[in-house]
Amino acid sequence: MTQDISSWTLTGLLQRQAAAHGEREFMAFEHGTSLSFASLHRDSDQLARNLAGLGVGPGDRVMVMLKNRIEFMLAMFAAMKLGAIFVPINTELKGAFLTHQMSNAEPRVLFLDHDLRDAFDAVKAGNDSLATIIYVAGDVPAQRPAILARAEAMTFENFSGLAGTKDDVLLTARPQDIACIMYTSGTTGPSKGVLMPHAHCYLFGYGMGRTMAMTEDDCQYVCMPLFHAMGLLLQVVSSLLSGSNVFCIERFSPARWLDDVRACGATVTNALGVIPEFIFRTPKTEHDRDHKMRTVVAVPIAAEWGEAMEQRFGFKFMQAYGMTEVNIPCYTNDDDPLLPGMAGHVLNDFFEVEVVDAATDIPQAQGEIGEIVVRPKVPFCFNQGYYRMPEVTIEAWRNLWFHTGDAGYFDEQGRLYYADRIKDRIRRRGENISSFEIEQVLNDHPDVVESAVVGIRVEVEGTGGEDEVKAYIVTPGGAEIDNIALLDYCAENIPRFAVPRYIEAVEEVAKTATGKIQKEPLRQAGITNRTWDRESVGYKIPRRV
Repeated sequence: MTQDISSWTLTGLLQRQAAAHGEREFMAFEHGTSLSFASLHRDSDQLARNLAGLGVGPGDRVMVMLKNRIEFMLAMFAAMKLGAIFVPINTELKGAFLTHQMSNAEPRVLFLDHDLRDAFDAVKAGNDSLATIIYVAGDVPAQRPAILARAEAMTFENFSGLAGTKDDVLLTARPQDIACIMYTSGTTGPSKGVLMPHAHCYLFGYGMGRTMAMTEDDCQYVCMPLFHAMGLLLQVVSSLLSGSNVFCIERFSPARWLDDVRACGATVTNALGVIPEFIFRTPKTEHDRDHKMRTVVAVPIAAEWGEAMEQRFGFKFMQAYGMTEVNIPCYTNDDDPLLPGMAGHVLNDFFEVEVVDAATDIPQAQGEIGEIVVRPKVPFCFNQGYYRMPEVTIEAWRNLWFHTGDAGYFDEQGRLYYADRIKDRIRRRGENISSFEIEQVLNDHPDVVESAVVGIRVEVEGTGGEDEVKAYIVTPGGAEIDNIALLDYCAENIPRFAVPRYIEAVEEVAKTATGKIQKEPLRQAGITNRTWDRESVGYKIPRRV
């Protein structure tokens, strides 16, 4: 059936729900703050007028580097109400990773968590477009790094107290208007900013809410970061659509997960990556079923704990397949078996999904593994390319299909299974990691001539069947390298989740005739007797506050 998407905008949705639910609580945060449907609408209106007073208008980028807090939500809707583009970035970013996203997005305004200000110390590139920095939950620092020094700086409290513009600056968004840019991992290049229209963002929440039959009586527990599509769009937007409540915490903790779920009365949640396994490994108690949780969306699910976890806690797992670029085109249902890799049924009123030969794009037979390709059936419910990366956009779209770089197959019931990655992509702790960006940092080290970074599958407790990062290092003349010192260097310049676990010194890395590193043999080698494991020496990467 054809979908009417004329009202599919996040700002229009908020306006409708504010009128319908008024001062009923929408989002509560762990530190005791909260937003009603009406206050989120009203306060973001005022914040939008304040942003307009700073010169922010249609097409300008408003970047946030914030933890899960009220100000994140207010900044998002304020930007969108001006026709500006909201750019949430990973709070773990630093060094070259952050430099690239700042240079690519060129934000006019940056909302920065005071506790994360040191992330910019190693950012090298300037940004002449950055006019204003708004510090959240802290004062303006006395000393600021060069990239931030030229911009006007103020606290969120002072910014909120501005009079704002008196002009009628609030715009009515259209489904096709770009709502936000979310960055996802690069493979042969730096991370890519996905251009996401309002309708695309809306569909994330609509698909999940419909699949899970969410109502006003539900409460959603959010332990994913809001800068992630899974946390913001699947969870928060699905709750906004259904008129349900959200309880949002700053950081996932397996020890407190059940206590939180029980205390807030959560009925649905999302548990990406290793989150479910970490919960399963907690000690059993007689109160494990003392909660209201009915459904948990989780990817991936391992055979050794999936069904056991359902039995222990009394909720139902739901699996899915998707990515920032393509939305969530597949979900399982209650009748599907809980099998590793199963992504479920295609939402065929919104998407077409095929499995094709990666070299020829010829559709594969049932049960045969190939590349997963996706295209939308509804306008503007899909990415509109990569920001300022036309070549990469063209590469991803071939023969009228978006090529995901993931391998999978369909079973006899038409259910999609995720099998493996095709492209040089690493997934760890729920994050897509760019091997290219890690290599750029490693290659800048004075004791490194060349590097090659791959993801290797390590089937041990606590990995959740995900990748671990391994770095192959070539040194001048084959000299020994101080692995601890190298990791210290990585920890200063690479996000915590992307720091290699394994290091292996090699004389050279094999290349193709065209000079590309041959990564598949490096992945296949896995852990060898020459591989150094940071966990074997108890090395801990410091966590930012």
